[in-house]
Amino acid sequence: MRIAGVVHDSVVDGPGIRFVVFTQGCAQECEHCHNPGSLDPNGGTEISVEDIIKEMRSNPLTDGLTLSGGEPFLQAASCALIAEAARKDGLNVWVYTGLTFEELLLKAEIDTDVRRLLDLTDVLVDGPFIYAERTLSLKWRGSRNQRIIDVPASLVSGEAVGLDV
Repeated sequence: MRIAGVVHDSVVDGPGIRFVVFTQGCAQECEHCHNPGSLDPNGGTEISVEDIIKEMRSNPLTDGLTLSGGEPFLQAASCALIAEAARKDGLNVWVYTGLTFEELLLKAEIDTDVRRLLDLTDVLVDGPFIYAERTLSLKWRGSRNQRIIDVPASLVSGEAVGLDV
């Protein structure tokens, strides 16, 4: 898989101490992207999923896994394997995406890897970063249009169920 990098002890990409994987590649090209080095799908570093899982498991204090980007759903199969390992270890899984939950549901109808990653996700922060909607007052997101979604509840109801954090 291609990654832009990892962070072992993040406290800003979801609750608790998080292991964060920044995937490489994104087509959104949001104005003032917080991670522009992750846009080129051929950039970053090639690393095995097994090595990422080993790194994730290296800190017993880790509370959760966050998949960010770039766009994690462009590498849904690899991200799902990492999320599956995290869940087996009792970690919660957050995914940041420039797509909306509704767009992902449509993709999941034809792409089983997208569906699998959604099924393994506890919380989805969805939607592109919109600079005109930028705010520093919202927890876990950068612009007002982005939602924090309870994925298991949303998959049951068929529509986005927001979390109040």
